[in-house]
Amino acid sequence: MVACQQLVDAMQDKLSAARFKDFTINGLQVEGNERVQRVMTGVTACQALLDEAVAWEADMVLVHHGYFWKNEPASVTGIKHRRFATLLGHDINLVAWHLPLDAHPDIGNNALLGKRMGWQVDKALDGPLGQGLLYIGDANQALSHAEFGEHLHQQLQRPPLGIQGHSRPLKRICWCTGAAQDMIEQAAEGGADVFVSGEISERTTHLARELGISYFAAGHHATERDGIIALGEWLASQFDIEHRFVDIDNPV
Repeated sequence: MVACQQLVDAMQDKLSAARFKDFTINGLQVEGNERVQRVMTGVTACQALLDEAVAWEADMVLVHHGYFWKNEPASVTGIKHRRFATLLGHDINLVAWHLPLDAHPDIGNNALLGKRMGWQVDKALDGPLGQGLLYIGDANQALSHAEFGEHLHQQLQRPPLGIQGHSRPLKRICWCTGAAQDMIEQAAEGGADVFVSGEISERTTHLARELGISYFAAGHHATERDGIIALGEWLASQFDIEHRFVDIDNPV
């Protein structure tokens, strides 16, 4: 078994988490057992994931989406109470890494989405690689709108929602996982043929058409699975712990 704080410190250093100003708390969010043998990873710390952790007798739940979001009600009632009661009642640590896990140049969500899709990363438009979130690069080959959507579907096992903003082949790609649809103007200004993110808003359709850039909402959950898996695998490679990823289905 390994000290919980040792694992948290190692992840803090790996992800350079101190660089980020986030909308939530990165690191240890709920304290449990001081010693950790089993680490369960998942995208979001929902009740279904916590129940899996209890059944597996996990000592730590490691996620991308934890708790304590900006402007979230502070009261521990209802769903929040049940989640906290599960963690505290079974002495399970909850650790979450949000923007640091999106941005990491090797095991981050954006880097791994690009790798999965076969996109060449040139740079981030909103900062240096390792800190920026809006990646841009080229596909191995230019694809039509329909072909691009099918490639996303095959790789992520989720049909994307696509908005065709022009009739050009899609070669220059900008992407940011999760709920980054409002970065579409930056993507268009950066010269991308297509912007890929996780979610879509009503306004995104009109922006894509008027900016002349195609847009694909490939799924918030689907675009952010790989990072937390990679972090768990990295942790298991560095320490004598067991790691298990559980994919709680989410169509969004």
